[in-house]
Amino acid sequence: MSGPILLGVAAIMTAYVFLRLDGVPVMGAFSRRPRLRMAMAAWLVIVVGRYSGLANFGPWTQVAETSALSLLIFLFFCALLLAVVDLITGFGVLLPRVSARLRGLAVMGALVLFGIALVQGHRAPVVTEYEVALPGLPGNLDGIVAVVASDLHVGTQVGPDWLQARVDQILALQPDIILLPGDIVEGHSRYLDELEPILRRLEAPLGVYAVPGNHENYGSPIKALGTLARSGITVLVDKWVTPAPGLVVAGVEDLDSIPEERRHLDPVALALENRPAGATILLSHTPRRYDQAADLGTQLMLCGHTHGGQIWPFNYVERLIYPLVEGRFAIGPMTLIVSRGAGSWGVRMRLWKPGEILRITLRAN
Repeated sequence: MSGPILLGVAAIMTAYVFLRLDGVPVMGAFSRRPRLRMAMAAWLVIVVGRYSGLANFGPWTQVAETSALSLLIFLFFCALLLAVVDLITGFGVLLPRVSARLRGLAVMGALVLFGIALVQGHRAPVVTEYEVALPGLPGNLDGIVAVVASDLHVGTQVGPDWLQARVDQILALQPDIILLPGDIVEGHSRYLDELEPILRRLEAPLGVYAVPGNHENYGSPIKALGTLARSGITVLVDKWVTPAPGLVVAGVEDLDSIPEERRHLDPVALALENRPAGATILLSHTPRRYDQAADLGTQLMLCGHTHGGQIWPFNYVERLIYPLVEGRFAIGPMTLIVSRGAGSWGVRMRLWKPGEILRITLRAN
């Protein structure tokens, strides 16, 4: 969602929440006009936090961004539960005696959901295991382990210490190959120089490969991708490599943020053209053009970006944009796996679905 649209939705949602607090203990003591002023102040906090995260004005960035996004999520939960109460009570017309009490319970429920999301968002990602048969994979590569970590989002919300723990978690899975489908670092992160020695610890016998996501393109994409390359990670932008005879790893640029000067090109076709025979794994940050990838003979496509919706019920909204939000799918003969991602976008919150790192055992068919 673009910045202006997000802030417009936030303004409507904030006004709705504060206007519907009439009769609710504490807030209900204020008349409508003071509550509208409070709504305006809350919205301005969200605006400042939104643009401070992009501008990166120093150590206060994390404070401003965390405060704004936390407030936004809390107001979202409030708006959701208040809307349920208003539907049941006809905005207080059908049950005037209990509607204010129910609205108070809605705010309490929002606090509970907020707390659960906060706890879940600070937990380490779980490990999700898959076994995938790859037609064309040589017998000597049968049983190799690919560890996949997308959407780490190392930037203003999580820094070097968090990344260090994720690298330890990845290496503990004893990967033969490490695959990173985008949004590894924030392009505007002040930590980029500190991340190189940590990312350099990522090693596997068949190499470490990544594609850019949309967040590498924020701030300084050249510096962000340079950080990955200097760390020994092979960044694949519309091209392929052969980690071993009979195995091809290809990667495309983020399909939702293709630069204007490259929009006449076909990233998927470019990434897969003239590749040698064998099994092909395609990395794409966003789960798009998977039918084309399957038609071009890809055996396994790995994506991220969606975060599985991250905070319920955004997973339902996410499906309107990306029909395949998370999990394993069969696209003709090709296997598609969309990861929920190891990290989180914005504030460190997740509701019901934890972050994940994938451990995929590849089988010769």
